[in-house]
Amino acid sequence: MVGIVLASHGELAAGVRQTSSMVFGDQENVAVVSLEPSMGPDDFRANLEKAVATLEDQEQVLFLVDLWGGTPFNQTTAFAKGHDTWAIVTGLSLPMVIEAFSARFDPSKTAHEIAAHIVGEARKGVRVLPEELEPAPEVKAAPAAKAGAIAPGTVLGDGKIDIAAVRIDTRLLHGQVATAWTKQIAPNRIIVVSDGVAHDELRKTMIEQAAPPGVPANVVPISKMVEVAKDPRFGATKAFLLFETPQDLLRCIEGGVDIKKANIGSMAHSVGKVVVTNAIAMGEDDVKTLEELKAKGVELEARKVPSDSSEDIDAMLRKAKAELAEQAK
Repeated sequence: MVGIVLASHGELAAGVRQTSSMVFGDQENVAVVSLEPSMGPDDFRANLEKAVATLEDQEQVLFLVDLWGGTPFNQTTAFAKGHDTWAIVTGLSLPMVIEAFSARFDPSKTAHEIAAHIVGEARKGVRVLPEELEPAPEVKAAPAAKAGAIAPGTVLGDGKIDIAAVRIDTRLLHGQVATAWTKQIAPNRIIVVSDGVAHDELRKTMIEQAAPPGVPANVVPISKMVEVAKDPRFGATKAFLLFETPQDLLRCIEGGVDIKKANIGSMAHSVGKVVVTNAIAMGEDDVKTLEELKAKGVELEARKVPSDSSEDIDAMLRKAKAELAEQAK
């Protein structure tokens, strides 16, 4: 029997598991993995591995995940690399889980076959009343012919890339970025600027796959971003830039990219750093770099999601300095 793993932010997966048992009865070979606010990606990955280890058949595994591009999806995708018999479906819902339970009654069904089946069935579970509110069936247009590469020197728009927003986030492209921030900013392209990620094919592929519908994501080294900022062919681009560290952002600005404001989403804790908030940790170099960014006139704010109020950056820096000094004693 195909094993099923339900994965989500918060308690959604656990709630769907509990509710599905009320409708369909208790099911074996089902595991739940939840991403709690205090957890990082590595913690979730460790729990994911433990969950799969509890399944009777670890060759045929179906992952039902809440959100495309979120941390549960990204970590599941990375874990699934090399497991060609596994399948991942996003959009976790009660109809989807019940359909998966039903489909796996046939022991000959594979995880891939069940995944292909439940996608269509789960979509049928989204209905509306009054029925006249149902959208008209989408009529697909004929595919457009592929355009060739834009010739160097071509000027699009005003000839200057529109940097709509900039974010420092250790997790780069994840659920909060792919949904809340992208909807708020409405870019037509997400650009991850990182030398490390640009040369890591696995991480690069994961980020490109995690892009929200209709907004492609690219991963470029810092030197390439400097070139893009000066290239008139990007004049029609409204970009959302993501940096893994403040140091990368500083290097990009020093290279000539005009950035006046940046949001700090998360900075992961590691040896030598102190915890400033539940999402931000700083080391001595982080403090120095952020102060250099402020000295260059960059307006810094700290918000996880658009609806949050910005935290006091100066207070955060003072706290980091005090705790680092105490740590050095």
